[in-house]
Amino acid sequence: MEKTVAAYIDKNSDWKQELLLLKKLVSAHDFKETIKWGFPVYVSSGKNIVGLGSFKSYVGIWFFQGGLLKDKAGKLINAQEGKTEAMRQWRFSSLAEIEEHTDLIHAYLEEAIANQKAGKEIKAKVGRPLVIPPELQTKLDEDSDLKAAFESLNLTRKRDFAEHIEMAKREETKLARLEKIIPMILAGIGLNDKYK
Repeated sequence: MEKTVAAYIDKNSDWKQELLLLKKLVSAHDFKETIKWGFPVYVSSGKNIVGLGSFKSYVGIWFFQGGLLKDKAGKLINAQEGKTEAMRQWRFSSLAEIEEHTDLIHAYLEEAIANQKAGKEIKAKVGRPLVIPPELQTKLDEDSDLKAAFESLNLTRKRDFAEHIEMAKREETKLARLEKIIPMILAGIGLNDKYK
């Protein structure tokens, strides 16, 4: 995992020019630059405001509290529909597309900063039920040691493992993910512990 934004950009060379331009646009505002969860993240007053990321078919900027943005231009999408209410992402498929929307990107960044300064925030809903996918439940029923280890985890870790399996679209992927997490559950290691 990269430790600097420069290293992240170098590693993602297919989108290097796009990432450099997005970094330049974001850096024109009063943010502290850091790496979190393996991605460039820009923080203000201790709050995550904006992140950058590149993927196979697009490069994007995401707003941690993007659900509060007016988005009159209709550029933002919820990349994890049903999982997050706050985060929104703006995807770009070319350098020209970013260049075309420079002023609008600045406007969105300014609005995000203003919302943060005003204390506006969409808080995560608490108390949602833990739903164990059938693949995981079958393994827990078959293996008492695994079941005891799973039950000893805190609710967040249980939910992370359950959602990791449930989010896979294909059955083969669900089963592959299940095999990968079994040793983690037995060791009491959370799915996202490496990011902490």
